Parts: sequence; C-alpha cells; structure tokens
Amino acid sequence: MDLHDDGLASDLEMMRWAAERRQVLRWLLAGATTLPLISCGGGSDASGTAAGSGAGTVTLPTAGACPVIPDETGGPYPADGTNTNGGSIINVLNQSGVVRSDIRASFNGATGVAVGVPLSIKLQLLNASGSCASLAGYAVYLWHCDRDGLYSLYSSGVTAQNYLRGVQETDSAGKLVFTTIFPGCYAGRMPHVHFEVYPSLAKAASAANRLKTSQFTFPMATLTEVYTASGYTASARKLAEISYATDNVFSDGTSLQMATVTGNASDGYVVTLMIAVNG
Repeated sequence: MDLHDDGLASDLEMMRWAAERRQVLRWLLAGATTLPLISCGGGSDASGTAAGSGAGTVTLPTAGACPVIPDETGGPYPADGTNTNGGSIINVLNQSGVVRSDIRASFNGATGVAVGVPLSIKLQLLNASGSCASLAGYAVYLWHCDRDGLYSLYSSGVTAQNYLRGVQETDSAGKLVFTTIFPGCYAGRMPHVHFEVYPSLAKAASAANRLKTSQFTFPMATLTEVYTASGYTASARKLAEISYATDNVFSDGTSLQMATVTGNASDGYVVTLMIAVNG
C-alpha cells in the first residue's frame, strides 16, 4: 500500500496542501460565484457518480480562476531518484526512452509489456497564478500500478520491468496524452494514478525540479465496470474493501482529482483531467 512516511519533503508538501485547501474554503465561505466545471478537476465527486460528459460544478472565487490541485505523496514507488529499492537508487527520469506517449511496454533494455483494459489519459496543464492560461512546454512524469496492483521496479515479480512510467511535454495548448492500461486496485488504496509536473522537459530529468506531485482517481461506476474485465478479478475484491472516504489520500475530497471518463470495458476508456498549478 502507499506509505506516507517520506520525511521532511512529504511534510512540507502536506503543509502546502493544507494551505491550499484552506484557501478554497475561504473562497466558499466568501460566497464566491459558482461556475461550470470547465477549468479544473473532473466530472464526479466522492459519491462515485459517473461523469462521462463532465457534468458538475465547482465554486470559484472569480471568473477564470482555477484552484491548484492538492499536493499528495508520491508514495513508495516513484522511481524518480528520490528513494531506493534493494539498496539502489531507482531513477527512470534520466533513462533513454522514458519520454514517450505509450507507456505499456518497458524500455531502455527491459522487454515486458503490461496488459489490461486500454486506457488513454488526456491531461491539460493550466497556470493557476496566470488566469488559468495553458502551460505549454511543461512536462509530466506519470506512473501507476499494473492490473495486478504491482509497481514496476519495486514489486516482487516485476523489479526487472519499468513499464507504466513515462514523461511527456505539453503542447501549445498545455495538453498531452498517455496510452496505457487501466490500473488495478490493491489493498488499502482506491485505484489511482501518480504524476509530477515539471517546468520543462529538460528539467524533468531531476526530481529536484518538481513543481507539483499529486494523484488522480476514477468514478466508482467506472471502476465497478472495468473490474468485470478479464484479469481484474482480484481488483474487484479489493475495491469492495475500500472507499474514497477511507482512502488515506482521497478521504478529504476528490473534486479536483476525479477524472472524467468515457468508454467501456470492451473497447477501453478515455479519461481527461485539467490540472492547475502555479506555473
């Protein structure tokens, strides 16, 4: 399960997260204008309502404003050079081949391929401190577990693989797309995807340059559907034992971290999320 004992860096991130959440509450109490959800977050809240069309609203302080996505732990499996496994530092950020759109296969000499329900992840970065303008030329490092709930480079049986990890640069509209498989569910956590935001592709070679570390999740209706697919039986069982309310990351709310989802378990899914950071 995702551990949160990451030392001083994690504590500082949690302090920044708490400050951001308090600011949002102040906006709400101030009677801010309610706008359609066109800037940040997804189309569902912690109740698990499916949101294929991006329905829903978020309360913002002024027109054009977008709350910064919360900081979250990178967990124990980041492979960004910030921790070790088996006594060795694990860092894919400086490896040849990590900059790619399709992250299903391993790279840089490893040959494994993650199998599962196809998933396309579409992200857009926005500048919360700059009128929600698109952040072109930024970079995102994204990673998640396989359908068995295992993390490449760390989990037993897949330490020789580095699949389901990749870096991409945003285009002129602040957008990028990852092709992957739907992650599984493991004990103690709601299904989720980790990511780090960097100010440029060049600076994404070192975790010291991170602007944001966070996670996003999926509507419960989607999770229930996708885990009926072949290979996800164990995930279905584990999902029944957890909820957003008991998850140690999403228990405080998912409004800015709930992806909008379209598709089905047979043909695959497309998830979209707008992510606001202070650029």
